[in-house]
Amino acid sequence: MAKINISLDAELVVEVMVLAGAGSPQDAVELVVRDYIARGHRTEARTELTDHSLREVEAKPQDPQG
Repeated sequence: MAKINISLDAELVVEVMVLAGAGSPQDAVELVVRDYIARGHRTEARTELTDHSLREVEAKPQDPQG
């Protein structure tokens, strides 16, 4: 797997380490990135279910109004 090096504010990294219970800055940042990705996938799954439900409602014929 390819690796990338970035610079981050030390205070940010320390805060993430404390919140995540990570032992190293590398682990802390990886945990945050993995959590962000997992959240995105969960959001996509929920949105897809909602979109699918809305499509089903729109596809049903509506009773005449009036």
